[in-house]
This record gives sequence, structure tokens and C-alpha cells, in this order.
Amino acid sequence: MSKAKNAYQIDKEIETVYSHLSSHPNVKKSLAFLEADQTNTLHEQIELAQISAPPFQEETRARALMNKLEELGLEEVQQDSEGNVFGRLRGERKGPTLFVSAHIDSVFSMETDVTVTEKDGIYYGPGITDDARGLAALLSIVRAFNHSGIKPEADIIFGGTVGEEGPGDLRGVKAFFNDHPEVEGFISIDAVSPTAIVYKGTGSYRYEITYTGPGGHSFGAFGTPSAVHAAGRAISAISDLTPAVDPKTTFNVGVVQGGTIPTAIAEEAKLFIDIRSNGKKELDQLDSRIQVILQEAAEMENRKTGHYGDAGIRVDINKLGDRPVGVQDDQARVVQTAWAATEQLGLVPTLEDALSTDANLPISIGVPALTLGAGGDGGGYHSLDEWFDPTNAHLGPQRVFLTILGLSGISKMTLPLLPEK
Repeated sequence: MSKAKNAYQIDKEIETVYSHLSSHPNVKKSLAFLEADQTNTLHEQIELAQISAPPFQEETRARALMNKLEELGLEEVQQDSEGNVFGRLRGERKGPTLFVSAHIDSVFSMETDVTVTEKDGIYYGPGITDDARGLAALLSIVRAFNHSGIKPEADIIFGGTVGEEGPGDLRGVKAFFNDHPEVEGFISIDAVSPTAIVYKGTGSYRYEITYTGPGGHSFGAFGTPSAVHAAGRAISAISDLTPAVDPKTTFNVGVVQGGTIPTAIAEEAKLFIDIRSNGKKELDQLDSRIQVILQEAAEMENRKTGHYGDAGIRVDINKLGDRPVGVQDDQARVVQTAWAATEQLGLVPTLEDALSTDANLPISIGVPALTLGAGGDGGGYHSLDEWFDPTNAHLGPQRVFLTILGLSGISKMTLPLLPEK
């Protein structure tokens, strides 16, 4: 989804702030630095991408990031018990604290070769963009603050979160906001577009379903309930569901496992299910219906065969993932601020459809949050052929930097646009 410029309204206060920022010599100095710093930023991006960091095994990359944050002079640089790494840029006064982060983890296993190669100016390597680019952009932004001497009005925490990808289930950002209720705004640097504004989050539930039964010989014990048959009943019923269209709501039985040989009645069968929606009510309604189907499938198999209790089919439902839905108004101050920052660079901003990122969590608990791109272009995400094009990559850090300045304010010049709780 995109919204044309003449259809989007910016509050007068926000327009005034960005009018001041456009003429501030240190802001101009910072933007020029961010453009000049891109060679260094690309080198750091490659360096970080070549450190393996699957969910729950991010320690080496996290330590490298922590060292860099310390070298940049942030205060209170630390690693929390979940593995997140962050440090503080102290503001002039007490105000709404902003957390700016990229995620440390990637989807690739420790065994994956994460060597980065270059061909015709394009860089190839698993995780080169998602989210090594975000981490490198974040470090460049901290350098820009150091280079220009700009001091924010309110504190900014810069860092990296663990567990954003797949099985990580947003564990890093969940832990961070549980430990830091004082944080009142969030920017996730993820993907690449310097114009896209992601301000809503797609929620999801992920399940491992296990059907178990007594099993037996396919001929001699015929009539004994089958775990595979029960799983098949569940799959058939789930596939007949019609989820909501608006907000978009989906389901998928992505993995089916079970049985041993054709001549054995299956003792066990597993299903892995993904349920997603851009609306919490719709997500929960679909989830409730699927929960009933999963139980009914076992009951139907038992009724058909006349077997119950230990002689029948049992079902175990294990929730593997819970990513909350994030909903914000498209005229929220945080969204308007990103819009104004994008226009400040002469770019045309777009309001994008919901995605699943670290921003889901803060939005779901009422903390204004955005996902903004780190610049350049990329593709092949989550594949061995992932690539990054650094052409005009400086626009990403520049846009994030300008958004930060709007939300956190500049000492003795502009007040934070980020609303206080």
C-alpha cells in the first residue's frame, strides 16, 4: 500500500521541526558524513555478515557488535541475560527514551558458509543484507552523532537484538521491553528501502502438533486407530477453512511427518502449522477454530475405531511461536515523523503493508514503533544467493538518522516529537 503525498497530512509542529533541521549546519554535516562513511559501513557489513549467528547462537556476532559500540563511546554498553547488546547516547534532559536496533541473528545454521563475494559491484552471501546491513547502518549513525557533535534532547539506546528470525520468536525484543518499561519509542533497522515506512506488524502463531497411538500391524491389528489417519483428518478440515480476507489472515500446514513403513499402523504423526493475520481478533478466531479441529480429528479417529484412552489417539499441541499483531494509525506521530524525514531527503515516502519484524512487540504493547530500511538494494533473502547492491546506500542511514532527530529532538533546538507515556 502506498499513499500519495497530497493525501497525507503532516502536523504543523512536525513540519516546523523539520524546517529547523533542514537549516541546521550540524545536521547537514551529519548527512554529508553518512554519505562519505558508506565505504566503511559496507566493510563492517561484510565483516558482520561473515560471523555466523543463527538464533540461540548469536554470541560471537553479539560480542563483535558490543566491542564496536564500546569503541564508539556509548555509555552503559552491556549484554543482557537474553543476549541483546546495547549502549546509551545520553540526552540533554530526561525525556522519552528511544531504542534503535537491528537484529543480530540470521536464518543460517553454523555450518553454512557465510563468505561474502563480489561480482560487478554486487555483494553475495547468506545474510549479507538481513540484517548485517541493518547493524552496519546503525553503527554508521552512531558515528554520525560523534562526528557532528549533535546531542539529542532525550536518551537514545542503540543496539542489536537476538532471536528475531524464525525460531527466535522475537525473544530478544520481548526481553528488552520487559526489562525497560521506560523506553517509549522504537525503530527497527531492517530491510533496505529508504522510502518504505512499515508501521504495522503481522502476528503469527506456530505449532508443533503430535498425534500418538498404540500402533500395530496393518493387517493383523486392522481397526486400531492410526496417528497418521488422525493427522490427515486434521489437515483436511483445516484446508477447508476460509479465513478473513481483510485484514489478511492465513494458515499453512507446512510440514507433515509420521509413520514408519506401509505395513505398520502409525504410532506417531507430527504437523507443523503456521497461522498469520494482520488483525489480532482474526488471528485468535482462526487459532481457536484450528484448536478445535485438532482435538476433533483425534476424537473422530477414536470413534471410528471404537478405541479410547490409552488404546486410542492422543494429541499434544505445542506452541512454538507467538508473534503479536501490531496495529498503529497511519497518522500516528511516529509515522508522520518518518514521512517528514523521508521527504527531507527529496524522496517519496510510502506507507507499507504489515510485516513481521521486531517492531511487532512494542506496537502490540502501545509503544510507537517503526521498521525502516538500512539503504541500498537487496534480494534472495533467507537463501544462499542473498545479495546486496550498495548503490545510493547512504540514503538508508540518512533517513533513519533524520527520523531519530525528529523523535528525540536536538539539545537546545527542538523538543522530542516522540510522545511521552
